[in-house]
Amino acid sequence: MRQDPRVAGVAVAGSIARGNPDVHSDVDLIVVIDDEVFDSVMKERLELIGSWAALVAGFTGEHVGEPRLIITLVGPPLLHVDFKFVRASEFAERVEDPEILWDRDGILAAALAEHPPANPPLDLQWIEDRFWIWVHYGATKLGRGELFEVIGFLGYLREAVLGPLAARRVGASPRGVRHLESLAPDEASALQTTLCGYDRHDAGRALLACVELYRQWLGDTEAVIEPRRHAEKLAVQYLHDTIDQVGRL
Repeated sequence: MRQDPRVAGVAVAGSIARGNPDVHSDVDLIVVIDDEVFDSVMKERLELIGSWAALVAGFTGEHVGEPRLIITLVGPPLLHVDFKFVRASEFAERVEDPEILWDRDGILAAALAEHPPANPPLDLQWIEDRFWIWVHYGATKLGRGELFEVIGFLGYLREAVLGPLAARRVGASPRGVRHLESLAPDEASALQTTLCGYDRHDAGRALLACVELYRQWLGDTEAVIEPRRHAEKLAVQYLHDTIDQVGRL
């Protein structure tokens, strides 16, 4: 990588940069590219990675909202390595500090020193505006008996709402449900109530548990938001009515 003059530097992020990797950790590499050649490099990323490592397979990261990312397996032995290609002018835009592995002209270190990391706050109003519509959606799937949909929906609520709220309670960065067992063990234990098997009654119980945890954890934040009380009342009543109907089946 150092031999390519277009590469301004390389850094590592994630658990390695934080100093707590384990045998299951992946490697999060940030490949910093000179701005003027960034577009051309983006067109040949897989070929470049194949010249840097024993590439087994790789694909782009649009599904996680990061098209600059190439997610790969290298080896054997197999190792998950993420290659995130960024412009030199954008390297300082980050939520946590990476560890610089190689810095051709010192621009990476200078960028980190000049611009501190900025972790965007959890947008609780964005969640509140959507949560009760989501609850109604989950109840409709429960009522129809589409349990695979309900099970997947419960996972989404943990990922998008409850996991981030749990992390916020312990002062951690909201990252879905990642590392919650170690970061927030009490909250992770409470989240077990939102799990269910392939059973309509169990799924209804889990949906109610999501509602109660959301109410509790949002209330504990003392955040200043505009609550959607009318939507909450109607959506929760619809959920209860649906659960009652399921109980009569």
